Amino acid sequence: MANGGDLLSPAPTTPAQPTGHEPGTADDVGGTAEAATDEGVASAVGAASADGAPPAVGAASSDGSAPPRAVAALPDPIRLKVIGWAADVLGSARPIDIPGSLSRVARFAPAKRARLAASALGQAVQNDSAFRALVAERAASAVGDVDPVSAAARAYLLRTPDEQQLFDAASDAVRDNDARARVTELERTVQKLTSQVRRLTTELDAVNQQTPPDAQVQLETERLRQRLRDQGTRLRDLQQEVDAGGILAAEQISGLTAELDRARTETATWRQRAETEAVRADAAQERVTRMREATADRRAAADRRIELLLGALEGAASGLRREWDLIGGGDDPADVVAARLSQALPSAERTADPSRLTAWLGLPGAHLIVDGYNVTKTGYPDLSLAEQRDRLIRAMAALAARSSSEITVVFDGAAVTTARPPGRGIRVLFSPPGVIADDVIRDLVRAEPAGRVVIVVSSDRQLVESVGREGARTAPSAALLASAG
Repeated sequence: MANGGDLLSPAPTTPAQPTGHEPGTADDVGGTAEAATDEGVASAVGAASADGAPPAVGAASSDGSAPPRAVAALPDPIRLKVIGWAADVLGSARPIDIPGSLSRVARFAPAKRARLAASALGQAVQNDSAFRALVAERAASAVGDVDPVSAAARAYLLRTPDEQQLFDAASDAVRDNDARARVTELERTVQKLTSQVRRLTTELDAVNQQTPPDAQVQLETERLRQRLRDQGTRLRDLQQEVDAGGILAAEQISGLTAELDRARTETATWRQRAETEAVRADAAQERVTRMREATADRRAAADRRIELLLGALEGAASGLRREWDLIGGGDDPADVVAARLSQALPSAERTADPSRLTAWLGLPGAHLIVDGYNVTKTGYPDLSLAEQRDRLIRAMAALAARSSSEITVVFDGAAVTTARPPGRGIRVLFSPPGVIADDVIRDLVRAEPAGRVVIVVSSDRQLVESVGREGARTAPSAALLASAG
């Protein structure tokens, strides 16, 4: 089948001029003002649509298929049908479903909407998926529109697989209509020429009866006969053209009918497949729901058994504590062994490896002491001091939750206040007046018992050396930033 792109190519439309009033009357003035207002609204709507609509045309679809056709690029009959359906839907749509670019023309009649806001309606159908769904629902419900143009417009809105076939069918239908119109026009021309031949023949007979034949009359008669012969020749040519057009139109109608039948058969097949898949999907969803309910019941029963077992274990442990009269508060075994060691403590460890720092934080009872501003000015110096503190405290709270280690962050400044740390296992200290944060960190290291894992993070060389002599492990600020992510 021939492609219908040439016959159905879109063409600009000329807006209709207001009629129905005599110029100079009051009704004419009111009608002109109303038309000017409507055209102003349509211009504003078109501008808003052009400025606000995203350039969705040409973008590839999410499943990798060919991009949808632009409404403005549709053939004229199909585009006018889509815009007509959109104008009908606009009158019955809820205010929340009406795109902002069409709210000012929603009060118009459907014909006026289609005439004044055609571009805005096309943009809304093309770019607003919710409005397009409303128009597609209107197209699906239009069962009375069975002509090829309506079928092609419906396929465009519903994205059916036979969209191109229906476009070709609509193209053939328009070509057939054009051929019929041409045949009708030729028939009218033939009738007109036949009437002229009869009139000239009558005039010639009248002249021959009223005047005697002379040279001038014979010349005029010959001229009229020549005109008659020319008109007869033209009449025969037009009759042949009419006959050829009728034969071509009949062939096109036959081919279009066969193509339409094939398209309808394929559409019915696709619809049946879609209904079958929908039934299968519903059955699968029902099976999944039943499996989830059965799994939830089994899980609840298992959780209840585990809960009863844990309660029994807790009761047994509590009974043993009472029976054995256990008391707490003594030193940890490691602390007892460390106190008995007579040799000097080994030299402090230092690392710049984030993975090794993370391993230290995973040791039992580890205490991480952070030189606050030294770390923040290394990691994010562009922020304000308050933003630096908040960001570091949030990062350390997350690190404490992951490693279960104790974390202390020390900042300079006695008059500074901050919000409560967002988590457990982290404390925030500010140095008192006249004391720097380095001295507070040294006091914290000295206060820890020998043998506990104490980690100081700072890039201050003097601070690192002094706490290292006290037995603390050290790491630079960059290692902590990398470990905290």
